[in-house]
Amino acid sequence: MAKTTKTTKSAKPDKTAQKSAPESKAAPAAKANAPLKDQADPAGQIFVGRSEKDEVLTLALANRHGLATGATGTGKTVTLQVLAEGFSRAGVPVFAADVKGDLSGISAPGEAKDALVERAANMGFKYAPDEFPVIFWDMFGEQGHPIRATISEMGPLLLSRLMNLNEVQEGVLNIAFRVADEGGLPLLDLKDMQAILNHVAENADQLTTKYGNVTKQSVGTIQRQLLVLENQGGKKFFGEPALDLKDFMKTDRDGRGIVNMLAADKLMENPRLYSTFLLWLLSELFEELPEVGDPPKPKLVFFFDEAHLLFNDAPKALLDKIEQVVRLVRSKG
Repeated sequence: MAKTTKTTKSAKPDKTAQKSAPESKAAPAAKANAPLKDQADPAGQIFVGRSEKDEVLTLALANRHGLATGATGTGKTVTLQVLAEGFSRAGVPVFAADVKGDLSGISAPGEAKDALVERAANMGFKYAPDEFPVIFWDMFGEQGHPIRATISEMGPLLLSRLMNLNEVQEGVLNIAFRVADEGGLPLLDLKDMQAILNHVAENADQLTTKYGNVTKQSVGTIQRQLLVLENQGGKKFFGEPALDLKDFMKTDRDGRGIVNMLAADKLMENPRLYSTFLLWLLSELFEELPEVGDPPKPKLVFFFDEAHLLFNDAPKALLDKIEQVVRLVRSKG
């Protein structure tokens, strides 16, 4: 319920993506026939926009999966901006990949253009430029804080997809992971992976007897793909210190959720690397976060731009993993 001292802000960014958030007029006690934006509890709903009526997103239902679709220029990115601002204002951290550089504009106040002020006034809002707390991340460490993960954390299934291995080569990679695990050998970076593959190649006959067919040809193919991965920036991504997911789940001093922005313009030059990284991140959230059921508001909101890339040329084992994560991750908050 709205209070006389409480104002709620709703986003209406301009086309330059320099963000501004309209501020609702303070209302006296809410009445039964008051507009929805005056009836809604600011902590319980996000004002998204208006059609024939006010459209809101209830935070208690925000851990369901959503899908934004549409042709070029229909407002998909603006929709994500509005939702990201709304979640941040409600104290919910956000993770989003900024593929085109549009989303980053929410980190700076926008310009109160006449058209936007007029539009906001027609909706019953006072237009007020605003900015939101943003932390920039970059797998390559060029446009933000570097993100790192170990080879062990990535695992053989996702690493196989990353290197586009066939079924036989993936089997050999699984054997390499098993050998490292049984020998207590760390797999932190690409050098560690190369070292264990050299060990597998040198002991191929012995390992074939124990685990199944291991050929030097398959090992050689994997090593060449590791070289390709290194040239694509994998050397900067794999290693320590590994990412702590708690870094994504923070609020600022005012209680607003931090918007974690992944610089993905360069990353999208390799769609397989982009999609595999985000799937790994989603899997880590699924595996590490405790079960919480349906909380009053999400712990973290995850925006996956160009999500169709997950399924391109994905083997059945990976599709099964995607399905498992998507089905169950919402109960993690």
